[in-house]
Amino acid sequence: MRIFGKVRHRPSASWRQATDRAFTLIGDGRYEDAGALLTRAADMEPWLSESWFNLALLHKFRHDWDQARAAGLRAVALLDREAGAPDWWNVGIAATALQDWPLARRAWQAYGLKVPGEGSPSGEPLGMALGSAAVRLSPEGEAEVVWGRRLDPARIEVLSIPLPSSGRRWGEVVLHDGVPHGERTIASGADGATRAYPVFDEIELWAPSPVPTWVVLLEAATEADRDALERLAADAGFAAEDWSSSVRLLCRTCSESRMPSDEGDGEHLDPHDHSEPGHPGPLGHRTAGSGSLWVPERECGIAAPSALVRGLLDGWAADSPDTREWRDLEEVC
Repeated sequence: MRIFGKVRHRPSASWRQATDRAFTLIGDGRYEDAGALLTRAADMEPWLSESWFNLALLHKFRHDWDQARAAGLRAVALLDREAGAPDWWNVGIAATALQDWPLARRAWQAYGLKVPGEGSPSGEPLGMALGSAAVRLSPEGEAEVVWGRRLDPARIEVLSIPLPSSGRRWGEVVLHDGVPHGERTIASGADGATRAYPVFDEIELWAPSPVPTWVVLLEAATEADRDALERLAADAGFAAEDWSSSVRLLCRTCSESRMPSDEGDGEHLDPHDHSEPGHPGPLGHRTAGSGSLWVPERECGIAAPSALVRGLLDGWAADSPDTREWRDLEEVC
């Protein structure tokens, strides 16, 4: 096959050695050294799409989006297939990071995805109806998996309330990678069938949220009392989340595997949950359920403006003063 007058051939041994060494260095976080090797490999085989794909991948790891876009476009120009190539996915991520919406739309369409309409007036690809997914925040640090809504193939709006250690807030939009690392399953329907949702790794924050995160200790006599606060916050356009029953500690191997989204309880404890039972609060609890004892003291995360949060809690407690109290409200993120 001829491309731009050049005959495509198998890469040389020197190209393979430089590329293999570069990816070893990438695994060690030595991006500068890896970049020198991948640039040398591209000089050796400039007509090989993989040379530019690898450089685009490196620039993605470095969050150098202008260079990722440029290398990605050189890679797709040398492709020998029309659709479905991962080269186009990397171009789509870089274009989304740069808000280059015409290129992002072109990339998703070239990959084989349907992008309805013409997007927003700015050209932003909207309405792709990709549904829910989970995203792993700070994947290289103290990682946390949260739920969100997929805006397009490279962005998720965070709908859980992340723990303060993640540095992320409810309502933020994060850029994420294309290859899932793990799944979360949810049982649904009368037959107990499960549905799997991918877990994507965050690349970087794409759009911050102005809504702060608060932590508060609740005294909720029943689950219904706890649920009432979550509904009250949602009705106000914000969120509350009972961290005492929504958070569990997983090792990395478990987190990147296929995991049920809810936790075990009673005699069927989740063997993958590495938190300690009997301790309410982040990283140490069991979900209350049938046959288990409800613990009234709950550690709750709230995403709401400072002007609203105390009134929200006061209104919740006033609706049932005999079964509801709150204390120790603190802004944490």
